[in-house]
Amino acid sequence: MKVSIFGAGYVGLGFAACLAEAGHEVLCADADAGRIDGLLRGRMPLHEPGLEALVAAGLAAGTLQFTADARTASLHGDLLFIVVNTPADAQGEVDLQHVMAVARSIGQHRDRDALVVCKSTAPVGTAEQVEAVLQGELSQRGAAHRIAVAVNPEFLREGSAVRDGRRPDRVVIGTQDPQAIELLTRLYAPFVRDAKQQLLVMDRRSAELTKYAANAMLATRISFMNEMARVAEHAGADIEMVRRGIGADPRIGPGFLQAGAGYGGSCLAKDVRALRHAADRDGHALRILSAVEAVNHEQKGRLFDLMAHHFEGRIAHKTIALWGLAFKPDTDDMRDAPSLVLLERLWAAGARVQAYDPAAMANARAIVGERGDGIRWCASAEEALQGADALALVTEWREFGQPDFAHIANTLKTPAIFDGRNLYDAAEAEAAGIAYYGIGRGRSVFLR
Repeated sequence: MKVSIFGAGYVGLGFAACLAEAGHEVLCADADAGRIDGLLRGRMPLHEPGLEALVAAGLAAGTLQFTADARTASLHGDLLFIVVNTPADAQGEVDLQHVMAVARSIGQHRDRDALVVCKSTAPVGTAEQVEAVLQGELSQRGAAHRIAVAVNPEFLREGSAVRDGRRPDRVVIGTQDPQAIELLTRLYAPFVRDAKQQLLVMDRRSAELTKYAANAMLATRISFMNEMARVAEHAGADIEMVRRGIGADPRIGPGFLQAGAGYGGSCLAKDVRALRHAADRDGHALRILSAVEAVNHEQKGRLFDLMAHHFEGRIAHKTIALWGLAFKPDTDDMRDAPSLVLLERLWAAGARVQAYDPAAMANARAIVGERGDGIRWCASAEEALQGADALALVTEWREFGQPDFAHIANTLKTPAIFDGRNLYDAAEAEAAGIAYYGIGRGRSVFLR
């Protein structure tokens, strides 16, 4: 099938590459001409495992092409996917200008029937707005062809986008148009093993809400476990043991039950904020989600609180080795990253930071700017340790998983590890002479 994808970001680029691998003729468009030029030259605009090779294979096979020309993309596909950014402000108001710009362009240039598919995460009712914009543009130029609009929310995980694209756990199709259902079923046929269970067809508004509800549930599970971690710290329990115990219950399951330094990224925080804002506007306060946000905000300061307790408030002039900056491993995404909160609090307290991340250094540096002696950007995890007083782990990259605790104990001035992802064995760290602080662990200091 011929497919146009508007948007070459995390979702659009991975989706385009996976469709091209399946043999579809994919044209991926983006308004950023520099990004398109880089992709045509083999330069990736983001870090995502396996994506660079997949894009290169699609280009070599001729099944994947790129363009910065919206008209060309509007004319290419039988299916046209809108996969552009939909940022939300601090109150949760979602900015749909990029979505509507694509809709206007399609309406202005399309010369035959088509199916437009909204894949960008957007508030309930957005598909109807897209449809209105399309019809307005078609009417203005007297075009008689039909452009249907469907919703197909994305459920890709950063760091696992290629794997999720190749084998989605479910595909939600939001439309009641039989032809649109048939086209999208054909498109996804190479990716689903059991169409009866994995292809979920519903109306457009339900599909739009499904995406928000899914992310709200995931965020709720994370914040719930961080609340339980506080209980564990006071009770002398280990939240990791609790996680295993409740995750074994099939009614609960093990996913997204890790206590830690708080969630970040491009989806959970933004989508929870947007859903709560929409409900507030309609007069329906979402009290659970308000609590989820409050817990997450507080949790991002947890590592600093543990440090302040350990150093008895004397953090000024301390040097902290920071392992991990990205909001999660296998990505360079710094959006809403917990590391940013920790950095700001350390600097406010007069501490220095020696930071290392395998992929996110450039993005982090662009966000925080130059801080003089406040930060040293290190080329390795080992370099970050040299001359540091203590170590903070914020992102659970694989290369941080099996450290030499004896070496860390001999390198740090006052050996202490503040483990924001509960990655390490507390007893092993302590046996090496390191003060260990996890999140909700039995050996964590009890803050009262």
